[in-house]
Amino acid sequence: MDAAAPPVVLEQSATTTQQPMFDISKPPVIEGFTPLSRPREETFQEKFMRKSKENPFVPIGCLGTAGALMYGLRAFKQGKTRQSQLLMRGRIFAQGFTVVAIIFGVFATALKKD
Repeated sequence: MDAAAPPVVLEQSATTTQQPMFDISKPPVIEGFTPLSRPREETFQEKFMRKSKENPFVPIGCLGTAGALMYGLRAFKQGKTRQSQLLMRGRIFAQGFTVVAIIFGVFATALKKD
């Protein structure tokens, strides 16, 4: 008869500790990669001023469009149809100027980055 073999029990020593695979509180370490610090985000006013300096004709065109619209509506309300028509045509001109300024700014920015 075969003698019953005692069950084999693997014991782990009390000195070994298992470390988790991921530490959620820290970013992962990737060899050969050094993350850059995030740039400070611009406020609305800073972004508006930067864009206005890059292409100053767009805000000028927008103000011209809004001004012609407001004066045209005021003239229409007062019954001055001739003046209202002229101001609405001026508004169309100002809108066209603004669109051309935007397109010009896009092309200028694209050429500047190359």
